Amino acid sequence: MSSDHKTFRTVIEPFTIKSVEPLRLTTKEERIGILEEAKHNLFKIKSQDVIIDLLTDSGTGAMSSEQWAAIMRGDESYAGSLSFQRFEAAVQDLMGFKNVIPTHQGRAAERILFSVMCKPGDVVPNNTHFDTTRANVEFQHAEARDLVINEGLDPQSRHPFKGNMDPEKLEETIKDVGVDRIPLCMLTITNNSGGGQPVSMGNVKAVKAVLDKYGIPLYFDAARFAENAYFIKLREPGYEEIPVKEIVREMMGYADGCTMSAKKDGMVNIGGFLCTNSDVLAQQEKDLLILTEGFPTYGGLAGRDLDAIAVGLTEVVQEDYLKYRLAEARYLGEHLAEIGYPIVQPPGGHAVYIDAKELLPHIPPLQYPGQSLSTAFFLEGGIRTVEIGSVMFGKIDEKTGVETPGHMELVRLALPRRTHTQSHIDYVVEVARELYDKRASLRGYKITKQPKFLRHFSAEFSPI
Repeated sequence: MSSDHKTFRTVIEPFTIKSVEPLRLTTKEERIGILEEAKHNLFKIKSQDVIIDLLTDSGTGAMSSEQWAAIMRGDESYAGSLSFQRFEAAVQDLMGFKNVIPTHQGRAAERILFSVMCKPGDVVPNNTHFDTTRANVEFQHAEARDLVINEGLDPQSRHPFKGNMDPEKLEETIKDVGVDRIPLCMLTITNNSGGGQPVSMGNVKAVKAVLDKYGIPLYFDAARFAENAYFIKLREPGYEEIPVKEIVREMMGYADGCTMSAKKDGMVNIGGFLCTNSDVLAQQEKDLLILTEGFPTYGGLAGRDLDAIAVGLTEVVQEDYLKYRLAEARYLGEHLAEIGYPIVQPPGGHAVYIDAKELLPHIPPLQYPGQSLSTAFFLEGGIRTVEIGSVMFGKIDEKTGVETPGHMELVRLALPRRTHTQSHIDYVVEVARELYDKRASLRGYKITKQPKFLRHFSAEFSPI
């Protein structure tokens, strides 16, 4: 038998642990008080009061020894630093875009992009906008319109590319609202709000073909571009033998630019960037960047952060890492499904999503079943998750005050990169098993206080 580890069924972590940080193991009695003090909003809980933190995979992963070494090379010159040069070269080598503009994180790139390209009354199509993307579009008094395929709205569908945009819906939208009102189209890869589901290369080409007919540019929300590329390699005929880096280059070659939260597939704790092939747009974006982010060669980041991103972009396309990354999500998803949890199938790349609407049919959407399940995970085992449902995406009519629920009521268990061991995941499964038996006793919630935008970050709740 070959000694090559690829011949074994167990997918091991392709790294060893060099530094650790302690966890405080709270009691259930302590967690009751912690949750009440946080007004039942998990975003308001202090990190030291969380045992396993699956709130997000954004900036919460562990950096490699090579990234820490790169940090020591950081050139903190205000303009034209070596760190920027290495960062720019890494992005251009991997993605191929002409202009690379650093920002402190992805939402800053979104704010700049939509401030430059959108006007009131515009419509921005996407497969599914994520929360900050939608908020930045709407802040410009434009409409964020979701055009995911029908299978993407069915949690139990096993379509291999449930993140795909429906090209027919896209063409209908263009004809309906008019070309002049669509400044750009976006594709979120992978489709976070839809369960971390990938977009196929074929769909990218089909969407691009529609847009080219009308002269509309295509942009990616590229936060999890490497996971999407690996799904293409695994699931799309013709790409089985293509290296992930080449798949990324082909995928990006169909786009006119992208926004990027490097806190995801950049493998760092802070940072992002905005790319465009248009010199005219790039100048406008840099002018706006200078107002709030910093000079265009640092964009709100230290030079050391730029160097860490440059290394992260080389590590994220390594296929041993991506194999482990998807295996971790699959392991958790399969075990939750075995217990009886209705999860978004098939499991995505960065997270597992539980369908709270199906799990808790006694809680109506506007009593927020996802919020109920999220708080229950924390109470039961100190696990912090996040609701992706009507709290995050419900819409309130400003005139009538009537709220329309979101399309789905999901709870996301997001997996930080290179952070948890299998025993941590086994603990999550054990807590989930205990909670499943108590699901009929869970209660809904009402919102007692909320802001106008991105209410899930700071809203206050009360159990019903």
